[in-house]
Amino acid sequence: MAMDVKGKRVLVVGLGKSGVASAQFLAARGARVTVSDTRSQNELKNQIPALLDRGIAVETGGHGERTFRDQDLIVVSPGVPSDIPQLARARAQGIRVIGEIELATCFLKGKIVAITGSNGKTTTTTLCGELIASSSQRTLIGGNIGTPVILLVDDSTDDTINVIEVSSFQLETIETFHPYIAVILNITPDHLDRHGSMEAYTAAKARIFENQTASDYSVLNLDDPGSAGLETRTKGELCWFTRKRELSGEQVGAFVRRAEIYWRDGKREEPIMPVSEIPLKGAHNLENVLAAVSVGRLCGCDAISIRNAVRKFKAVDHRLQHIATAAGVEYYNDSKATNVDATIKAIESFPGNIHLILGGKDKDSDYTLMNNLLRERVTRVYTIGSAAEKIRSHVQSAVEVLPCKTLDNAVERARDLAKPGDVVLLAPACSSFDQFENYEHRGRTFRALVEQFASPATAGQERR
Repeated sequence: MAMDVKGKRVLVVGLGKSGVASAQFLAARGARVTVSDTRSQNELKNQIPALLDRGIAVETGGHGERTFRDQDLIVVSPGVPSDIPQLARARAQGIRVIGEIELATCFLKGKIVAITGSNGKTTTTTLCGELIASSSQRTLIGGNIGTPVILLVDDSTDDTINVIEVSSFQLETIETFHPYIAVILNITPDHLDRHGSMEAYTAAKARIFENQTASDYSVLNLDDPGSAGLETRTKGELCWFTRKRELSGEQVGAFVRRAEIYWRDGKREEPIMPVSEIPLKGAHNLENVLAAVSVGRLCGCDAISIRNAVRKFKAVDHRLQHIATAAGVEYYNDSKATNVDATIKAIESFPGNIHLILGGKDKDSDYTLMNNLLRERVTRVYTIGSAAEKIRSHVQSAVEVLPCKTLDNAVERARDLAKPGDVVLLAPACSSFDQFENYEHRGRTFRALVEQFASPATAGQERR
C-alpha cells in the first residue's frame, strides 16, 4: 500500500544515485524534502541545481543536528552507515528511518525477485532479468545494479516481475521489503570495515528473508557454506543450486550432471542446457547461471527460453570483461572484483601467466587468502591505491610485487613486462573510492588506458 507523503517533512541523507532519485520522487508527491550530504557544495555542483528547481532544500558539508530532528521521515542512502549518531538520535525520538529500497517497496507494483551475495549479484540479476523477459513476461531490473528501485515505480504494474539487486547496506534499512523469490548467491568476507564482523555481515544479508512466507521461495547455493547455512533462517520454500552435487528426492533446484544443467521440481528432472553453451568464463559464472535457471523456472520460464537467453548473454561491463588483445597479450577488466573472494574467482578463470593489478581502498581484507593461487597462476602483482602497502606485506612471499601507485602506471608496467600468451587482469580486491568515483569509473579508466595501444580491431571484443 502506497505511503502518503504529501505535506510530510522528509529528509534524504546522502546524494548518491538513489538519494537524488528518492528526493525527486518524494518532492513530486508533495513531500517537503530536505537533502543532507557531508560533501561540499562544490563536490555536489552537478546534483544541486535540479534539486533546487524542485523546491528541495539542500544541506552540504555535514549533517546538522536540527536537520535530523525536525522530520517526519528519514530516507538514508546505502552509502551512509545506518548507525551514525544523527540517525541514532532520530530513532530515539521516534522518527522512522528507512532506505531507498524500503521507500520504493511502499509504491512498487508486482512481484519482487531479490538477489544478493558477496559476488555475482550484477551478472545474475542482469541474466535473470533477460531470461524472464525472454519468456514474454513484463520485467523491470534495478537496485544496486545501477538503476535505483524508486525509478522503477512509475513503470511497474500488478503483473510486473521486478528483478532487484540488493546489497547488505540496503538490507540494513528494510522494514516491509518482501521478495517473492530471494536469492543469496554466496557469503564471503566483504565490507567488514563497515559491518565490523562476519556475523553482522551475514545477518544483514539474511534480512532478505525477513518478510517471506511459506508461499515464497528462498534460493541458496548448496556449494557455499555461507549461503547454505542460512536454510533455517527463512520461511520460504527452499530451492538449491549446485555445480558440485546432484539433487535428489524432494529437493528443488538446478544442478549439473555430466556437463549438463538440470532442473528438479521435487519430483521430476528436466534437462535445460549443456554447460558448454554458457558464454561466460569461470566456475563462478556457472553458479550464477544455475541461480538464474532456478529463478527462471520458479517464474514459469520454459527450458527453451532459458537456454536461448543464456546462450545470448554477454558479460556485464567490468565483470571479467575482455577488453582487447594487444601484442598477443589478453587484457581483462574485472573492476567489480572489490573483495578477495571475487579476485580469487577471477584468477581461477585463467590457467596461468597472469599479470594481476591489485589495490584501492582496503575493506579490512585478508589478502593472504590469495597466496596459494598467486604462486600457481600469477606471474607478477602490480599494486595501486591506499591498500598497496598492506597488499604487498600480505602477498610478497608468494609472488613478485611491483608498487605502481596509480592505475595508469600499473597498465604501463604490465604492458612492458607481459609476453604473448599472458593475461593482464584488473581484479583489485578493493573498493575504488580512494582514487575513483566507483568501480565503473575504475573499469572505464582501465579500458581507456588499454585502448590507447590496443588495435581497434581487437579492442572491446568478447572472448567466447
